[in-house]
Amino acid sequence: MTRVLVVDDDSVLLRTLRINLRARGHEVLLAATGAQAVATFFAEQPELVILDLGLPDLDGIEVLKRLRERSEVPVIVLSARQHADDKVEALDEGADDYVSKPFSMDEFLARVRAALRRASTEAEAPETFTAAGLQLDFVNHHATRDSEPLHLTPTEWRVLAELAKHHGRVVSHEDLLRTVWGPSYGREHHYLRVFANQIRRKIELDPSQPRHLINEPGLGYRLQQ
Repeated sequence: MTRVLVVDDDSVLLRTLRINLRARGHEVLLAATGAQAVATFFAEQPELVILDLGLPDLDGIEVLKRLRERSEVPVIVLSARQHADDKVEALDEGADDYVSKPFSMDEFLARVRAALRRASTEAEAPETFTAAGLQLDFVNHHATRDSEPLHLTPTEWRVLAELAKHHGRVVSHEDLLRTVWGPSYGREHHYLRVFANQIRRKIELDPSQPRHLINEPGLGYRLQQ
Protein backbone atom coordinates (compact mmCIF):
# COMPACT_ATOMS: atom_id res chain seq x y z
CA MET A 1 0.00 0.00 0.00
CA THR A 2 1.47 3.33 -1.12
CA ARG A 3 1.30 6.15 1.42
CA VAL A 4 0.21 9.46 -0.16
CA LEU A 5 0.25 12.87 1.55
CA VAL A 6 -2.39 15.26 0.16
CA VAL A 7 -1.89 18.94 1.02
CA ASP A 8 -4.72 21.39 0.28
CA ASP A 9 -6.79 23.90 2.27
CA ASP A 10 -9.96 23.02 0.33
CA SER A 11 -11.73 20.52 2.60
CA VAL A 12 -14.06 19.34 -0.19
CA LEU A 13 -11.15 18.60 -2.51
CA LEU A 14 -9.28 16.86 0.31
CA ARG A 15 -12.20 14.51 0.89
CA THR A 16 -12.61 13.87 -2.84
CA LEU A 17 -8.95 13.01 -3.34
CA ARG A 18 -8.91 10.86 -0.20
CA ILE A 19 -11.91 8.84 -1.41
CA ASN A 20 -10.47 8.31 -4.90
CA LEU A 21 -6.97 7.45 -3.72
CA ARG A 22 -8.22 5.08 -1.03
CA ALA A 23 -10.44 3.36 -3.59
CA ARG A 24 -7.28 2.53 -5.52
CA GLY A 25 -5.49 1.04 -2.56
CA HIS A 26 -3.46 3.99 -1.30
CA GLU A 27 -3.10 5.01 2.33
CA VAL A 28 -3.92 8.73 2.49
CA LEU A 29 -2.53 11.37 4.87
CA LEU A 30 -4.10 14.84 4.88
CA ALA A 31 -2.72 18.31 5.63
CA ALA A 32 -4.50 21.68 5.28
CA THR A 33 -1.51 24.00 5.92
CA GLY A 34 2.11 24.18 4.88
CA ALA A 35 3.40 23.74 8.42
CA GLN A 36 1.22 20.69 8.93
CA ALA A 37 2.38 19.30 5.59
CA VAL A 38 6.08 19.59 6.47
CA ALA A 39 5.57 18.06 9.93
CA THR A 40 3.46 15.19 8.59
CA PHE A 41 5.87 14.52 5.75
CA PHE A 42 8.91 14.05 7.96
CA ALA A 43 6.96 12.14 10.61
CA GLU A 44 5.17 9.72 8.26
CA GLN A 45 7.55 9.47 5.25
CA PRO A 46 4.96 9.19 2.46
CA GLU A 47 5.93 7.81 -0.95
CA LEU A 48 4.10 10.53 -2.90
CA VAL A 49 3.02 14.11 -2.13
CA ILE A 50 0.10 15.96 -3.73
CA LEU A 51 0.77 19.65 -3.00
CA ASP A 52 -1.45 22.69 -3.50
CA LEU A 53 0.45 25.96 -4.01
CA GLY A 54 -2.19 28.24 -2.46
CA LEU A 55 -1.89 27.40 1.22
CA PRO A 56 -2.98 29.75 4.05
CA ASP A 57 0.38 29.95 5.84
CA LEU A 58 3.36 28.89 3.73
CA ASP A 59 3.35 29.20 -0.03
CA GLY A 60 3.42 25.78 -1.66
CA ILE A 61 6.75 26.59 -3.32
CA GLU A 62 8.29 27.13 0.13
CA VAL A 63 6.88 23.79 1.28
CA LEU A 64 8.37 22.15 -1.81
CA LYS A 65 11.78 23.69 -1.08
CA ARG A 66 11.72 22.34 2.47
CA LEU A 67 10.83 18.85 1.27
CA ARG A 68 13.58 18.93 -1.34
CA GLU A 69 16.21 19.83 1.24
CA ARG A 70 15.97 16.29 2.60
CA SER A 71 13.93 14.14 0.22
CA GLU A 72 13.42 13.28 -3.44
CA VAL A 73 9.99 11.72 -3.00
CA PRO A 74 7.71 12.40 -6.00
CA VAL A 75 5.66 15.60 -5.69
CA ILE A 76 2.67 16.47 -7.88
CA VAL A 77 1.71 20.13 -7.61
CA LEU A 78 -1.95 21.15 -7.77
CA SER A 79 -2.72 24.77 -8.46
CA ALA A 80 -5.29 27.19 -9.83
CA ARG A 81 -2.39 29.33 -11.03
CA GLN A 82 -2.32 29.16 -14.82
CA HIS A 83 0.71 31.31 -15.64
CA ALA A 84 3.59 29.47 -17.30
CA ASP A 85 6.09 31.07 -14.91
CA ASP A 86 4.36 29.41 -11.94
CA LYS A 87 4.65 26.02 -13.60
CA VAL A 88 8.30 26.56 -14.48
CA GLU A 89 9.11 27.70 -10.93
CA ALA A 90 7.43 24.64 -9.40
CA LEU A 91 9.22 22.28 -11.77
CA ASP A 92 12.51 24.08 -11.23
CA GLU A 93 12.19 23.67 -7.47
CA GLY A 94 11.78 19.93 -7.85
CA ALA A 95 8.13 19.19 -8.56
CA ASP A 96 7.63 16.06 -10.66
CA ASP A 97 4.40 17.18 -12.28
CA TYR A 98 2.01 20.15 -12.34
CA VAL A 99 -1.77 19.72 -12.52
CA SER A 100 -3.93 22.81 -13.07
CA LYS A 101 -7.26 23.18 -11.30
CA PRO A 102 -9.94 22.26 -12.21
CA PHE A 103 -8.78 18.85 -13.41
CA SER A 104 -10.15 15.52 -14.55
CA MET A 105 -9.95 12.88 -11.82
CA ASP A 106 -9.03 10.22 -14.39
CA GLU A 107 -6.13 12.34 -15.66
CA PHE A 108 -5.03 13.11 -12.11
CA LEU A 109 -4.98 9.44 -11.15
CA ALA A 110 -3.04 8.62 -14.33
CA ARG A 111 -0.42 11.16 -13.28
CA VAL A 112 -0.27 9.62 -9.81
CA ARG A 113 0.38 6.22 -11.38
CA ALA A 114 3.03 7.68 -13.67
CA ALA A 115 4.85 9.44 -10.80
CA LEU A 116 4.91 6.26 -8.71
CA ARG A 117 6.03 4.22 -11.71
CA ARG A 118 8.91 6.61 -12.47
CA ALA A 119 10.02 6.50 -8.85
CA SER A 120 10.10 2.69 -8.92
CA THR A 121 12.21 2.48 -12.11
CA GLU A 122 14.84 5.13 -11.44
CA ALA A 123 17.35 2.43 -10.43
CA GLU A 124 17.70 1.46 -14.10
CA ALA A 125 20.06 4.39 -14.70
CA PRO A 126 23.81 3.63 -14.83
CA GLU A 127 25.62 4.10 -11.55
CA THR A 128 27.86 6.94 -12.71
CA PHE A 129 28.59 9.20 -15.66
CA THR A 130 32.04 10.78 -15.82
CA ALA A 131 33.38 13.24 -18.38
CA ALA A 132 36.10 15.93 -18.30
CA GLY A 133 35.82 16.82 -14.61
CA LEU A 134 32.07 16.16 -14.44
CA GLN A 135 30.82 13.26 -12.32
CA LEU A 136 27.17 12.26 -11.94
CA ASP A 137 26.48 9.62 -9.30
CA PHE A 138 22.99 8.29 -10.09
CA VAL A 139 22.96 5.95 -7.10
CA ASN A 140 23.46 8.64 -4.46
CA HIS A 141 22.20 11.58 -6.55
CA HIS A 142 25.49 13.40 -6.05
CA ALA A 143 27.02 15.60 -8.76
CA THR A 144 30.37 17.37 -8.91
CA ARG A 145 32.40 19.36 -11.40
CA ASP A 146 36.11 19.58 -10.62
CA SER A 147 35.27 18.29 -7.12
CA GLU A 148 32.81 21.15 -6.52
CA PRO A 149 29.28 19.94 -5.65
CA LEU A 150 26.42 20.70 -8.04
CA HIS A 151 22.76 20.85 -6.97
CA LEU A 152 20.41 19.11 -9.38
CA THR A 153 16.66 18.92 -8.82
CA PRO A 154 14.92 15.51 -8.92
CA THR A 155 13.49 16.25 -12.36
CA GLU A 156 16.92 17.25 -13.66
CA TRP A 157 18.29 13.97 -12.32
CA ARG A 158 15.58 12.04 -14.16
CA VAL A 159 16.30 13.82 -17.43
CA LEU A 160 20.01 13.06 -17.14
CA ALA A 161 19.40 9.48 -15.99
CA GLU A 162 17.19 8.75 -18.98
CA LEU A 163 19.76 10.23 -21.37
CA ALA A 164 22.55 8.31 -19.61
CA LYS A 165 20.71 5.04 -20.25
CA HIS A 166 21.12 5.76 -23.97
CA HIS A 167 24.63 7.21 -23.69
CA GLY A 168 25.65 8.93 -26.90
CA ARG A 169 22.37 8.17 -28.67
CA VAL A 170 19.53 10.60 -29.31
CA VAL A 171 16.42 10.27 -27.14
CA SER A 172 13.43 11.80 -28.90
CA HIS A 173 11.55 14.71 -27.37
CA GLU A 174 8.43 12.57 -27.07
CA ASP A 175 10.17 9.62 -25.40
CA LEU A 176 11.99 11.89 -22.97
CA LEU A 177 8.79 13.71 -22.01
CA ARG A 178 6.83 10.49 -21.50
CA THR A 179 9.56 8.85 -19.46
CA VAL A 180 10.32 11.83 -17.21
CA TRP A 181 6.88 13.44 -16.88
CA GLY A 182 4.45 10.65 -17.72
CA PRO A 183 2.43 9.04 -20.54
CA SER A 184 0.09 12.00 -20.97
CA TYR A 185 3.02 14.17 -22.12
CA GLY A 186 4.65 14.36 -25.53
CA ARG A 187 4.07 17.84 -26.96
CA GLU A 188 5.48 19.99 -24.15
CA HIS A 189 8.84 20.61 -25.82
CA HIS A 190 9.19 23.85 -23.86
CA TYR A 191 9.61 21.75 -20.71
CA LEU A 192 12.71 20.20 -22.26
CA ARG A 193 14.10 23.55 -23.39
CA VAL A 194 13.72 24.96 -19.88
CA PHE A 195 15.32 21.99 -18.18
CA ALA A 196 18.09 21.62 -20.77
CA ASN A 197 19.09 25.23 -20.18
CA GLN A 198 19.00 24.77 -16.41
CA ILE A 199 21.06 21.59 -16.56
CA ARG A 200 23.64 23.13 -18.88
CA ARG A 201 24.14 26.05 -16.51
CA LYS A 202 25.08 23.50 -13.85
CA ILE A 203 27.08 20.82 -15.66
CA GLU A 204 28.69 22.59 -18.63
CA LEU A 205 31.86 24.66 -18.48
CA ASP A 206 30.37 26.90 -21.18
CA PRO A 207 26.57 26.53 -21.29
CA SER A 208 26.43 28.48 -24.58
CA GLN A 209 28.59 25.79 -26.22
CA PRO A 210 27.57 22.56 -24.48
CA ARG A 211 29.81 19.50 -24.68
CA HIS A 212 27.70 17.02 -22.76
CA LEU A 213 23.98 17.78 -23.10
CA ILE A 214 23.43 18.09 -26.84
CA ASN A 215 20.26 19.15 -28.64
CA GLU A 216 19.64 17.58 -32.01
CA PRO A 217 17.14 20.02 -33.58
CA GLY A 218 13.84 18.40 -34.46
CA LEU A 219 14.93 15.07 -33.00
CA GLY A 220 15.76 15.17 -29.29
CA TYR A 221 18.67 15.23 -26.86
CA ARG A 222 21.71 13.10 -26.14
CA LEU A 223 24.27 12.95 -23.33
CA GLN A 224 27.88 12.48 -24.35
CA GLN A 225 31.29 12.52 -22.69
